[in-house]
Amino acid sequence: MTGVTREQVLERLKTITGPDFESDIVDLGLVSDIFIADKKVFFSITVPAARAQELEPLRTAAEKVVKEIQGVEGALVTLTAEKKGGRTSDDAPPARPSAPQQPSSPTIVQRSAPSGAVPPPRVPQHDQPPRKPGVPGVGAIIAVASGKGGVGKSTTAVNLALGLKANGLKVGILDADIYGPSMPRLLGISGRPETISGRVLKPMENYGLKVMSIGFLVDEETPMIWRGPMVISALTQMLREVEWGELDVLVVDMPPGTGDAQLTMAQQVPLAGAVIVSTPQDLALIDARKGLHMFRKVDVPLLGIIENMSYFIAPDTGTRYDIFGHGGARREATRLNVPFLGEVPLHMDIRETSDAGTPVTVSEPDGVHAKIYRDIAAKVWQGVETARATPGRAAPAIVFE
Repeated sequence: MTGVTREQVLERLKTITGPDFESDIVDLGLVSDIFIADKKVFFSITVPAARAQELEPLRTAAEKVVKEIQGVEGALVTLTAEKKGGRTSDDAPPARPSAPQQPSSPTIVQRSAPSGAVPPPRVPQHDQPPRKPGVPGVGAIIAVASGKGGVGKSTTAVNLALGLKANGLKVGILDADIYGPSMPRLLGISGRPETISGRVLKPMENYGLKVMSIGFLVDEETPMIWRGPMVISALTQMLREVEWGELDVLVVDMPPGTGDAQLTMAQQVPLAGAVIVSTPQDLALIDARKGLHMFRKVDVPLLGIIENMSYFIAPDTGTRYDIFGHGGARREATRLNVPFLGEVPLHMDIRETSDAGTPVTVSEPDGVHAKIYRDIAAKVWQGVETARATPGRAAPAIVFE
């Protein structure tokens, strides 16, 4: 077989309709753009937000028929309430029941093959205001973000996670940077994650960290050309359909910048707090300020700012050079009344160990750089506990649509 095509996927999806739909999900224009990479299929289905719980079996049935296509090794399918046209019937409105219904177990009609057992709904009905639980087994979720790329955010995120583990916590890390996943390389992990019961992904693991990344699902050279809704769909499943087990904290390496995907993640994930990574120069600080304001607008506690590449010490002379300036992040933290978490130097050991998949926090656990990251991790965790104890600072509700 030469490869799975979009037409094959659409043909199978035409066998799926809802309990009160007038036609199938393709003809109704409910299927998003379909992306196929490494024998895996990614798409979302548009449904009314108020019917998310009721129509969860629709997602399950669609995922099942796609996985049954010869040559397909996996599928990521998510319900979304975002407005978008399908590739076929762009003008078809979302299906609505003609009369109020309260089905106890909605029936998904599959015209050519039995849909099999349908698990119970996982997405609760929205109330006003919506309240959602966090990820089962995960005590706290921390976002590591930056206003722009190139500031060492991912290297900082992985060493922060390892620092938290070195301080005695059970830690996982989610690589939310769909366009530039780096955790497979930073943690020296290769291969594909296993599935549990054919549905839930088992996280990869190294250095005692549980890890999930889109980089485990597609080849490193595969370009990710998704738009916002597809990114959120993939992130939703990597967060919610992974057997994380019992974790004290899950570190999320956020995509750089403050676009729609980043804002949606900040609004939808029950974050215990956010850490901003910046270099000292004014341009990076301007972008970091945008990230800070984004989290504040969605009521996520700000755990502090890290100044990365803060200074450089010449290995031959010991002379210190402030290549990008120095102290800018500390001053910005003071100005914005945000904790300053520490300075991480620009050093070859940090870069080389990261590139080799042996982060400095584990490859040189007694070294000066590992101590810096452990100290930062201790301040971050103290900030999480303080935010939990402060009235009115509960993590925002998680709302996946």
